[in-house]
This record gives sequence, structure tokens and C-alpha cells, in this order.
Amino acid sequence: MWDVTKFSQRFEVRALTDDDADAVLALCRENPQFYKYCDAEPSREQVLRDMHDTPPDTDRSRKYYVGFYEDGTLAAVMDVVDGYPAPQTAYIGFFMVAKAWQGQGFGSALIREVEAYLKTAGMTAVRLAINKGNPQSTGFWEKNGFSVVKEVEKNGFMYLVAEKAL
Repeated sequence: MWDVTKFSQRFEVRALTDDDADAVLALCRENPQFYKYCDAEPSREQVLRDMHDTPPDTDRSRKYYVGFYEDGTLAAVMDVVDGYPAPQTAYIGFFMVAKAWQGQGFGSALIREVEAYLKTAGMTAVRLAINKGNPQSTGFWEKNGFSVVKEVEKNGFMYLVAEKAL
């Protein structure tokens, strides 16, 4: 079991609950470009689904849906799964930074902090999927050392599966 409070030295980190759905939704609404490539609009129902859904054959206890806070304000959200798709791989299912924190290197610094924690927790790789047509997301993850390992189609959308060794 991971101690999410150690995901960051700078921010307060805690598991998010259904009571946090409106704050997560507000953060998501600040990022319309992300949703442009999903052909979706952020909604409270989608946030709640994301909080609870797990990858196939993955126990809910291995999913961590966390918020990063500064002075009580939600600065970022991350959904990360322990041991998916392989035992020593962490899977980032969602990562979004509040608009006020974008363009300052915060997202990259936060990814480095989380990766450092995951490495101490025994993870050897981090994997994620990027909407193929989203240049902002693709550029961010490539800048942070992730390499595309394959393309997959799901529900009519193409995704780039990217991975980084720790």
C-alpha cells in the first residue's frame, strides 16, 4: 500500500473522495483542450466514474485518485494504479494541473516527485495512454521522458501507450 502523502515534498497530497468531485470538476473545466481530443465535456458523473473505475482485473484497493493542494486549493489531480499492467508498473490513468499552475514547470516537477516515490515503492516503470491527436499532452509526456511503445484503439479513439523506466 502506497503512502500518497509522500508523493510530493511541496504540496499536501491526499486521496480524493466523492465529496471532492465538484473541486475536481472545476479544475477539469479549466482545461477544455484536453476534452477536445476526447470528444467529451467534463461532468460530475464522469469525475465520479473516474474516481472509482479500475483497469480490467484490477482490485479497487490498488487505485489511488489523489489531489495535490497548496493552501487548501486543488492544484493538480492524479489517478495512478499500483501494479498495472504488470506487477512493478504504475499506471497513470489521469493527470491534470489547474490552469493557474500551468506553464511554470510545476507539472513536470510533480511527475518527477511522484516517480521518485514510486521507485522507492518498488516500481520499475510508469505507463500511461495519451490521446493520439493531442499535441499538448504528447509533448508534455515526451518532455518528461516517456516513449511511445504502441498504439491502441478504444471506443473509436486512438491512444499512444507510453512508458518510462524508473
